Amino acid sequence: MKLNTSYLIAGSLLIIGTAWFAFNNAGEDAPLPISTPATVKAAAAQDRPAVQVRRIRASLHPDVMELYGQSRANREVTLKAETVGSVSQIFVTEGARVTKGQTVCRQDLNARQAQVDQAKANLRAVETDLNAARTLAEKGFQSQTRVTAFEAQLDGARAALKQAEIEADNINIRAPFSGIWERQDAQIGDYLSPGMPCGLLVDLSPLKVDVQLTELQIGRIAAGNSATVTLATGETVEGKVAFIEAKADPATRTFRTEIQLPNPDYALKAGVTATVRLQSGETLAQQVPANVLALNDTGNIGIRYVDDSDVVRFAQVKTIDEDANGIWVTGLPENTRVITEGQDFVDVGMNVDAVENYGAYNSGTVQSADKSGGKP
Repeated sequence: MKLNTSYLIAGSLLIIGTAWFAFNNAGEDAPLPISTPATVKAAAAQDRPAVQVRRIRASLHPDVMELYGQSRANREVTLKAETVGSVSQIFVTEGARVTKGQTVCRQDLNARQAQVDQAKANLRAVETDLNAARTLAEKGFQSQTRVTAFEAQLDGARAALKQAEIEADNINIRAPFSGIWERQDAQIGDYLSPGMPCGLLVDLSPLKVDVQLTELQIGRIAAGNSATVTLATGETVEGKVAFIEAKADPATRTFRTEIQLPNPDYALKAGVTATVRLQSGETLAQQVPANVLALNDTGNIGIRYVDDSDVVRFAQVKTIDEDANGIWVTGLPENTRVITEGQDFVDVGMNVDAVENYGAYNSGTVQSADKSGGKP
């Protein structure tokens, strides 16, 4: 038997109505939640992320600039021959220390000694003639003009002897200052003309280090300022700024600055890479762990911290120093709660639950924990 289509439609509508009525009356007996200030605050607290913070107070810290340069000798000179002749003796070996005036190379004397002897003989002859002329002039047998001529000849003979002695002494190539015989350029038997090198003499006391100061840095440094220099060879030495260039390099717009390091025993070497720390007064700064540095949306380096209302803020900072305990920065409020953990999961302007469980931190020293929950 076929069912009437109208009966099917009516039955379907009855089932749908019954289901809708049952669904809407299922929770009538359940109590509605009551909103109070306490429940609202608790619900909001559940939505706030928790971060760990450390209270850091600013203190005076030396304002230090870290620069890079290279060490060099105080002075160096190539010792050259002043006369012609073969090298007959070399008195020092490479790397030996020499003193001012010490002979390091000598050329053959050759005929120079004969020239000295001849000049001496000529001088004696002129002196004899002059004495005789003076005796005759006193007795009226010689004119005063003749005496004057012999006196002129005597001056010339003395000058010729002096010239011959200087030429004979020029075979000795001497050190003009104390230093290290760095390099030997001539060997025994080499023929040297005037201006040809015998070797290189280097003075390493004091040792000099050159760095470049920018236009912004030049006004913060003056001659006489102290500097700490760490060489790539491992030595750390205290020195002083000895010279600051008055004119900038047109290509780099920087000023060459010279630092002198004491080096009496010549232990420090020239040509070594150097890290220079220059102090330029003191400034208020805070020491923070290096891992709290972050970038904001514009790419600036800074630190996220929590203000008095537990809202996340961002401060752009500048690093002025660094040591084993962290980095010293400027740009933060003087008394700051820096986010040490969880900063990657919060945004600026977000309200957070700040948990201060690392203790207060001031000038690199951890103090007793703050019992106020991190608030001033």
